[in-house]
Amino acid sequence: MKILIKEIKKIFTNSKPLKFISLLVAFLVIIPISSFLIEGFRYTIGGNLSLGTAGKEEILGTLKILFFTSLIGGGLGTLNGWLLSNCEFRFRKVLRICQLIPLAAPAYLITAVLQDLGSIFGYQITGASWGILILSISTYPYVFILANESFNKFGVNQIYASRSLGVGPWGSFFKIAFPMALPALVTGISLMCMEIMNELGTFELLNIPSISTGIAENWIVEGNPKSSIGLSLVALLIVFSFIIFEKFSRRKTKRWSENPASKDSQGWELKKYRALLAIFVSLFPPTFSLGLPIFWILLNIDQVRKGFNIELLTLSVRTISLGLIAALITIIFSLILSLADRNNKNFILRFIINLAGIGYAIPGTVLALSLITLSLTKFNYVAICLLIWGYTVRFLTISKGSIDSSLERISPSLDEAACGLGANWLEIIKRIHLPLLKGPIFVGSLLVFVDTLKELPITFILRPFDFDTLSVRIYQYAGDERLVEAILPSILIMILGLIASSTLIPSLEKKN
Repeated sequence: MKILIKEIKKIFTNSKPLKFISLLVAFLVIIPISSFLIEGFRYTIGGNLSLGTAGKEEILGTLKILFFTSLIGGGLGTLNGWLLSNCEFRFRKVLRICQLIPLAAPAYLITAVLQDLGSIFGYQITGASWGILILSISTYPYVFILANESFNKFGVNQIYASRSLGVGPWGSFFKIAFPMALPALVTGISLMCMEIMNELGTFELLNIPSISTGIAENWIVEGNPKSSIGLSLVALLIVFSFIIFEKFSRRKTKRWSENPASKDSQGWELKKYRALLAIFVSLFPPTFSLGLPIFWILLNIDQVRKGFNIELLTLSVRTISLGLIAALITIIFSLILSLADRNNKNFILRFIINLAGIGYAIPGTVLALSLITLSLTKFNYVAICLLIWGYTVRFLTISKGSIDSSLERISPSLDEAACGLGANWLEIIKRIHLPLLKGPIFVGSLLVFVDTLKELPITFILRPFDFDTLSVRIYQYAGDERLVEAILPSILIMILGLIASSTLIPSLEKKN
């Protein structure tokens, strides 16, 4: 306790102004979650907590989707990560970049397109099986990106040793590469599951019982906050279980390779039917994610001109404005927290800053509910502030991660040299850190901007009355079976998603 009090005193006596500001920012981000937890604790103590009439079915439905999606999406991401990192076949480099395409198309958009195509060809798209397929392909890039990075570290010595012993690519994969990459794969699957927990549109359109739909229906349709809070607590328990499991899996991580692969190292060459099979496996996910929407757009190309109207312009301006504001605030907050945490030795401040960075792990429906409990006012400007607050809390993790990884590559000796020349902390940030962080700031801002455009649960629940965005309108059109009217909003979201996904291309080609 004495150590704790001593560390708290240090924050308020020896800290620079930047650390005070970072503390305020961190608390601003943490408030919604802490407020919700307090509310949930109050309901639990008072014995007023419930899961609703369909709570058990919704929880089991969510767990079923998470389990099978982890198997299929995790397996697909791992397999493609290995094939496109350590095997040689035609179009490999192009196909590796194409694996990012599923990030550009939201799962609810793919679902709506499939349902419309199904109605055209007389087939009904509904149920958990379709949900597992769609969500597996929409989220598997999280596993692929981390698998690609880990398999790129598969050393030249290991490749030569495997060949000299007569071990083929699959033997090397199961005996050496897979154990080496296992912690990264667990992290990727955890990210997949967190993204699925945030899903709302896909579950509703496919009539799949889930926690996210249960939270929204209990709160909005039935006006039952007790059941919404109860399901939200279950959602948080599931998410934090993934976080704990992921941290535990990394606890005994070892470096298997001290001689990582270089760009000139040669992988296993696949020929004939093996090469064709590898191309098919690598090509299927991007074709499913982008090919289906393009085919759907071509079928309805005559309707595109009819979509140009004042309402579309208003929706686009409103959506882009929200994205720009959220990106600006989020990147400023991320800079403050990351720079304050650089060379920070106060473990309490570090804990608070790290806690502020877990927003992406919180499902959007839970985050929206926690913000609603903070303010029940009906004024639109307050609702818009809550909406931007929700975006900031959720997407801070993305921009902060981009800046943190780049700050780690800036030597502390640069800061020390500047201090020795008489520069204060503000001048060091202005003259050293900001110029070196221009790239990560741009990438982080772009990713937050596009994620804000695609985001559905927070926007759908927190938006003011008659304040739709592109994502909300696509979801509403799909629900009303008027998807043709959503062609132009869909095209805009996919184009912006492809632009954001392209910023991740350099990371796929790195050989660490």
